[in-house]
Amino acid sequence: MKLSILVPVYNEAATFDLVRKRILDVDYPCDVEVVVVDDGSTDGTADLLAAVDDPRVVIHRHEVNRGKGAAIATAAQIATGTHLTICDADLEYDPDDIPKLLRPVIDGEAEVVYGTRTFSSHTSFSFWFVLGNRAVTTFANVLFNCYIRDLETCFKLMPLELYRRLGIRSAGFGMEAEVTGKLLRAGYRPYEVPISYTARSRAEGKKLTWRDGVEALWILLRIRAGVDRVGDGRARR
Repeated sequence: MKLSILVPVYNEAATFDLVRKRILDVDYPCDVEVVVVDDGSTDGTADLLAAVDDPRVVIHRHEVNRGKGAAIATAAQIATGTHLTICDADLEYDPDDIPKLLRPVIDGEAEVVYGTRTFSSHTSFSFWFVLGNRAVTTFANVLFNCYIRDLETCFKLMPLELYRRLGIRSAGFGMEAEVTGKLLRAGYRPYEVPISYTARSRAEGKKLTWRDGVEALWILLRIRAGVDRVGDGRARR
């Protein structure tokens, strides 16, 4: 087993070096590579990436900003692992939680694992952010007759080839809903493990907006209606 940790980066000069260090300092139960895609940053992030000298880190750059989904699509094509997960470069997620995602896979209990966030007063961005996440997640549960707790989580772990087969087309934050919708449509039910989470504010660089929530609902509806199909999939635990 080899884990590819995909790191989309856009204007994260304030946090990237610390996130990179924390990812690489984790004691993983398998080999890892870190695939970083700079999505057209203009704040000095590119200079930080140019200074990275670690054989475990692969770096690619988009000359113009294309969106998180596009950055992940590029990283997934470059990746060489058997499995992948995504880790944003903004310190909202703790890389120390990644081994928790790996354990059910290593133990043969799951193929797809989600890190489920616990929102509380001191870790959530706002009431409306949490409510929007729950609304989108509930919408998916109703559409696909399942029960997941955190559709929008960044920590999604699965086989690399499965991700590629999903055929994700959303260039922006809608990729989170598209990934989950296509997994559920294909019969996959993510195994969920609790993770820590600390949301940042708009002033600190929070990019997600209510428009992304509306887009997520539309994407889920299209997938459920069969307009956007999965290339290949079958029912899994």
